[in-house]
Amino acid sequence: MAVSWDETETGSAGDLTACQLHLPYSSLPQGLVGANAHSSKKPLEDALQRRELRLLKNREAARASRKRKKEYMDHLQTRNALLETENQLLKAQLQSLSNLNIRIPNLDQSPTPTLLSP
Repeated sequence: MAVSWDETETGSAGDLTACQLHLPYSSLPQGLVGANAHSSKKPLEDALQRRELRLLKNREAARASRKRKKEYMDHLQTRNALLETENQLLKAQLQSLSNLNIRIPNLDQSPTPTLLSP
């Protein structure tokens, strides 16, 4: 993993201080560069707070998305079970009607009494 300007060796930006910033273009020791370049920690703290807030919101959005997906999958599984049950019932009904239909034409082929007209 490449270390960017706002990450320490462990990848945790929350532990970053002004003295830990790597400024390769400066010839001053790091402790002095951090103290001189950022005499006010406010911009750095604001940036870190915005980042933490963004990460927190992203985590919450991801959690909500996973919850919605789980609920949707549960809904689909329930619907699938209901449709499979309905399908089995319809297949049984079709088979029953098919069997009945086979018997009915046989009844039609039997001789029917005819009325003689006077």
